[in-house]
Amino acid sequence: MEKNGQKRLRKFSRTSAATSKGNSSSNSLTICSMFKKFMAFKATEGLTEITLNDYHKHIGYLLDYTGGDLSVEALNLDLFRGFIGFMLHDKGLSPVTANVRIRTMRAFLRHCFMEGWLEEPIHERFKPVKTEEDTLESFTPTEVKQLINTIDDSTFRGFRDLVMIYVLLDTMIRCSELIKIKRNNVDLTEGLIQLEAKNTKTKKARLVPLSTKTCLLIEEYMAETKEFKSDVLFVTYDGKPLADNTVRKNLQEWGKLAEIQTKRVSPHTFRHTGALFYILSGGDPFSLQKILGHSDMSMVRKYIQMTNTDIKRQHNLYSPIESVFKG
Repeated sequence: MEKNGQKRLRKFSRTSAATSKGNSSSNSLTICSMFKKFMAFKATEGLTEITLNDYHKHIGYLLDYTGGDLSVEALNLDLFRGFIGFMLHDKGLSPVTANVRIRTMRAFLRHCFMEGWLEEPIHERFKPVKTEEDTLESFTPTEVKQLINTIDDSTFRGFRDLVMIYVLLDTMIRCSELIKIKRNNVDLTEGLIQLEAKNTKTKKARLVPLSTKTCLLIEEYMAETKEFKSDVLFVTYDGKPLADNTVRKNLQEWGKLAEIQTKRVSPHTFRHTGALFYILSGGDPFSLQKILGHSDMSMVRKYIQMTNTDIKRQHNLYSPIESVFKG
């Protein structure tokens, strides 16, 4: 029997001194100090450098809204609801863009709560905002030709960007994967590019096929850039690795010159376009899934958004009635 009938508290119980110690230390915590610990944890999960950098960008947006660092006591539901309203209404961000940042905030707050730095699970009280189904349009073949014909391939920048467009459309890779391709990842004999696991979004290596036309362009480009002695395939005019933002900015500029005004000229639009063209040309969704690097077929479906004209053309080719009376 315990003396005076009292039960001895567990040494490591959250309701004992361990908790009071956590509460004491939490008084000195701030957004930045907690985020630093959060990122140290995230670094152990094997996330890509791009993903880790995005976390830093997203916390930066929150600090811009708050006007700087805040103590842990200042973190409450109203603050984050205000941040969401600020992004949507003051900054005019799309729900899709805002949701990327909201998900980062929720992951950060969840970690803070699990570590005992926050007393309330704020992350459970707000969610990503509702969005319409992704309606990103793909280019038409005419628009792709229009863009290609606009590019001045007599300059280094023009020819490099032309080759990148062919690679983006042919392989349907992400921009982050494009800029990480090394020269030794390219096998022109077999017509393949090896994407290394550390450079893909899914952290899985994969092979993406190349058409003969794209191979010929890459071969010419590699011969022209050999003198730079760079391991990276796509480089600046002085042989340095190309940045993600540079690719996006250049594509936007070529899009304006080509007078493509109703669609966003971006690496992701080429990814959508390539997937759609692949299916319309008779490719099967299962091989497309492998090329895109998706583990879930539902993600592949989002990439294949056919217009009514596309659907009509496919129906004319594969009509059930036509198959009955064929021949």
